[in-house]
Amino acid sequence: MSTIAAVSTPHAEGGIAVIRISGTNALTIADRVFRSPHGKIPSQMKGYTCAYGSAVRDHVPLDEVVLTVFRAPHSYTGEDVAEISCHGGIYVSREILRAVLDAGASPAEAGEFTRRAFQNGKLSLTQAEAVMDVISADSARELAFARSLHEGAVFRRIRSIIDRIVNVLGALAAWADYPEDDIPEVEPDALRKSLTDIRTALEETISTSDYGRIIKDGVSAVIIGRPNVGKSTLFNLLSGCQRSIVTDIAGTTRDVVEERVRLGDVTLRLWDTAGLRETEDVIEQIGVNIARERLEQADLVLAVFDGAAPLCEEDMELLRQLEGRAERQVIAIVNKMDCGEGTSLESLRERFACCIPMSAKDGDGLERLREAIEERFYKGDVTPEMGILANERQLRCAQAARESVQQALEALDCGELLDAITVLLDEAAEHLMNLTGERVSEKVMEDVFTRFCVGK
Repeated sequence: MSTIAAVSTPHAEGGIAVIRISGTNALTIADRVFRSPHGKIPSQMKGYTCAYGSAVRDHVPLDEVVLTVFRAPHSYTGEDVAEISCHGGIYVSREILRAVLDAGASPAEAGEFTRRAFQNGKLSLTQAEAVMDVISADSARELAFARSLHEGAVFRRIRSIIDRIVNVLGALAAWADYPEDDIPEVEPDALRKSLTDIRTALEETISTSDYGRIIKDGVSAVIIGRPNVGKSTLFNLLSGCQRSIVTDIAGTTRDVVEERVRLGDVTLRLWDTAGLRETEDVIEQIGVNIARERLEQADLVLAVFDGAAPLCEEDMELLRQLEGRAERQVIAIVNKMDCGEGTSLESLRERFACCIPMSAKDGDGLERLREAIEERFYKGDVTPEMGILANERQLRCAQAARESVQQALEALDCGELLDAITVLLDEAAEHLMNLTGERVSEKVMEDVFTRFCVGK
């Protein structure tokens, strides 16, 4: 493979920037662009050592730098690696990268350093995927789960299921291949129990995916209601800043305003929407249509009603749209309680399992709302060490494995030959090995690593 290089720090001004070089010729290339006042030569340095000097291009100094050497296989990629730390300017880091490329390196593709770490056995595929989760984590809990993935929690969980499948396959193969030997026959009841246990383990693993998505992406939450009930005021309260325009004029919000907010131990991807009503205004009607779409997509609906007024036809239409929703998916917020209590509060309490009186303008009721959301979406008994599925690719692999095991159980119940069950269990193991990356196609690797940033 070629020697690659990229700026591995964000493309912005900062205190420091790092140019990473990885590959067979990484240290030779570093020799061409690094000058030490003490005569140190990168290719002669030991691993895990640093040297102060200058980065040069065509013998012209570009910046004072610190060069760090990592020797294979004891590096992030498993290859020889040199990292040049310079001042964190956009121009200077770009110029040093150009010098490195002129000296013989090739530009790294998105995720190529981590891809090489995977290919060189430094990371499993699930660990590699967790790298971007660590980078994007914005809370202690998200970081804890991302770190657990990076340390192999999902790999260990899936590997244990694969081992159970392999044990069953071994018993089937031994009995089929050596019938003349004194090997116990595979009893249907014992086989059925083993397959049922494997299916249960897969179902329990699959059930973690929803919480994994919430930990990683947050809860998609839509604030919805008729015009002028205080949706934007609530949105601003939760956001902690003036993100939505608030006026007494109905229909002020016409588009969807989005914000990622932290409420207690839960991250919300919060949507403020146009008030639900029929309108002749073409632009406002587009906003209303979008609001209805978001209502269908959301994990959580914050349905806002005017507590100082009786329920109107627009409120009743919203209630009809919410029929059939699971209780945990809807929280009714009776706003404007500072303006006096109308006739809607008791009626709404009869309709919703969770109904919170609030004054979004004053912040009253925010703590009760936080508790209600945490009760629905924060699972303290789900710990990072359990190994939860972190993305759609992992979920699809686990679902395909479960389907193969289910088919094996059905084949057993129908009296199929054990060869058919063996084939289906082989398929299940294959799907799980695709999940861990033990057997993975080039297409899957391309899909995984192109989601990374260049330099990682």
